[in-house]
Amino acid sequence: MAAAGPAPGAARGPAVPGDRPLTLPLLLPAWAVIGVFLVVPVGLMVVYSFLTQGFRGGVIWEFSLAAYDRFFLDRGLFGDEPPRLEWTYIAVFWRSLWQAGLATLTCLIVGFPTAWFIATRPARSRTAWAFLITVPYWVNLLIRTVSLRFLIRDQGPVNQALIALGLTDAPIQMLNTDFAVQLGLFYSYLPFMVLPIYAAVERYDFALSEAAADLGASRWVALREVVIPSVRPGIVAGCLLVFIPSLGAFLAPDLLGGAKTYMIGSLIEDQFKGSLGNWPFGAAVSVILLSMVLVALLFYARNQAREGRA
Repeated sequence: MAAAGPAPGAARGPAVPGDRPLTLPLLLPAWAVIGVFLVVPVGLMVVYSFLTQGFRGGVIWEFSLAAYDRFFLDRGLFGDEPPRLEWTYIAVFWRSLWQAGLATLTCLIVGFPTAWFIATRPARSRTAWAFLITVPYWVNLLIRTVSLRFLIRDQGPVNQALIALGLTDAPIQMLNTDFAVQLGLFYSYLPFMVLPIYAAVERYDFALSEAAADLGASRWVALREVVIPSVRPGIVAGCLLVFIPSLGAFLAPDLLGGAKTYMIGSLIEDQFKGSLGNWPFGAAVSVILLSMVLVALLFYARNQAREGRA
């Protein structure tokens, strides 16, 4: 016979902390921070993108699509020619996507083995290895980027070492090249790839690799079919954390690159400089960039939801 449940009026035991959802007062501080530092600035940026450029900088509160029209269409010097597709800014976006994608791939190629090495060390030394990854980032990004510029300049230590070793007879131009920008992005965001993958590998059950080996799988097959699917959340998180800031970076292109390495971040930065900047256009470019990132994130979230239901 089934045991009878508690009487409707029976007294309940003391509430256990954490067995109830967070209440509104506990969420208010987080909502306030998100609202003040995220929603309001983004909302202002969207509004500014539809305003008119002021004659001496700033904006005029007259709503217009001129900023978006300038980004997508070329109407000639005086604006009286038939509209044509504006490839200049599209090329800047494409260059930024390519640079960010290559930086993400480079960080992944170097970051995955690094994270695996750290996660497979004895427990007592893992913290020290992870600490070494983060030590350079105690220094401001601007200082690190300027230091990198000093290292790879024509008369810098890198070129001097190459000449001393007999690998080259003359300095190799590294500054103002795509290589310099890639090096800057790689150096700036590598830990953002290593740490998420390290956290995923640390939770990985290595008995799965042993089982794959017992079933005759080679190391590469086990890596492809067992390890990577198991730590994929860390890989995806690392790729997002590297790709998104690389896409909008402006320090590396400005200090290490040149006119041929102009990227979205530099384009946006230039629109807000001085009194002659075009704030609506800079805001419009920012909105376009933000929309691209949000679409990519929503697409990824939708795929993850589909896989979760499968």
